[in-house]
Amino acid sequence: MTGKSSSGAEWLSRYSSSLLGVFGTPQRVLVRGAGCLVWDADGKEYLDLLGGIAVNALGHAHPFVTSVISSQLATLGHVSNFFTSPTQIALAEKLLELSKAPAGSKVFFANSGTEAVEAAFKLARRNTGAGHAAAAESAAQPRTKIIALEGAFHGRTMGALALTAKEAYRAPFAPLPGGVVHVPFGDIGALRAAVDNTTAAVFLEPIQGEAGVRPLPAGYLKAAREATSAAGALLILDEVQTGIGRTGKWLASEDAGIVPDAVTLAKGLGGGFPIGALVTFGPENSALLTAGQHGTTFGGNPVATAAALATLHVLESQDVLAHVRAVGEHLRAGLAGIDGVTEVRGEGLLIGFDLDADVAPGVVAAGLDAGFIVNSPGPRTIRLAPPLILTTDQADRFLAALPALLQTAKDAQ
Repeated sequence: MTGKSSSGAEWLSRYSSSLLGVFGTPQRVLVRGAGCLVWDADGKEYLDLLGGIAVNALGHAHPFVTSVISSQLATLGHVSNFFTSPTQIALAEKLLELSKAPAGSKVFFANSGTEAVEAAFKLARRNTGAGHAAAAESAAQPRTKIIALEGAFHGRTMGALALTAKEAYRAPFAPLPGGVVHVPFGDIGALRAAVDNTTAAVFLEPIQGEAGVRPLPAGYLKAAREATSAAGALLILDEVQTGIGRTGKWLASEDAGIVPDAVTLAKGLGGGFPIGALVTFGPENSALLTAGQHGTTFGGNPVATAAALATLHVLESQDVLAHVRAVGEHLRAGLAGIDGVTEVRGEGLLIGFDLDADVAPGVVAAGLDAGFIVNSPGPRTIRLAPPLILTTDQADRFLAALPALLQTAKDAQ
């Protein structure tokens, strides 16, 4: 129970005296949500254009998802992984179907994106290249190298942090798990030069979200698949932010013409309920982690998997992915026509746009005052990752307000 009703300022005072300050001071105290709208403790309404950072795929308090969660919790809430449940099995089967995974592919369920990446990191550590022609040439050289990109963000737990490029995140926790090499973003030649017979895996985000919504160049994923296949290395795609309809496709990578070795998922998968997943493609990759080599207490619990099944059902049955493509195109076109916006990037409803001055944090603050929630991953970059049910009218509300928000931010400098 939260006790008596309090103002936002009162809640924030209690926050600062009770919660570890790893997130700094929260911008607002939110108490209620419905669809793409949320309200704070003082009753102010906001259009949520961040969606819990690409998590609330169907917005807030979606009636079908909440009813399924409530029903499942009233039936069977948690069992240990000595057992399974119908929802766990059904969700694994559905993810294999949606990802077009070949026969012999499998799923491991976790509770978050960083945990899914940790599982993928351990999968990479198990890759010896056995049975690959390159293995015979490098029998004396263990596969210890893991390649990620400059600008990458894969999470903050230790293995995921080793893959994450930002030095400010990494430095306080050194030494991190070794063997990770970061190569320049988008440079196919640099990637090919780095992948050799000591490489266990290459980790890639099809679109780098934390770096400002930067899509990989056309042909990059195909080149990465060719290089890793030639060297006996795994190609692991981090679709934690880009997967589950965020780009208007089930996977952002699905049009690249490749089959990866593994994909990580989370964020939008549970529609707001915590869940992550590692999908391993094919029997050889699925055999790399065996009984006792990885685990989780809560991963794949009946409530989380029921929430994910409900979310996928709505996305599929209501053709939300087509809606995402249409509204995303409309929003990007509108942004491109606004004075002060210098570049618009992204796909579907994962959008980043650059400004002509270092005022992005000021735009975030002005947006809150005006009733909009957006994010600034860089000094002149704004990121949008709204619920996938965002309407054209709601997008237009933001587009109409943005010029004034930009001017307010510039005037405050």
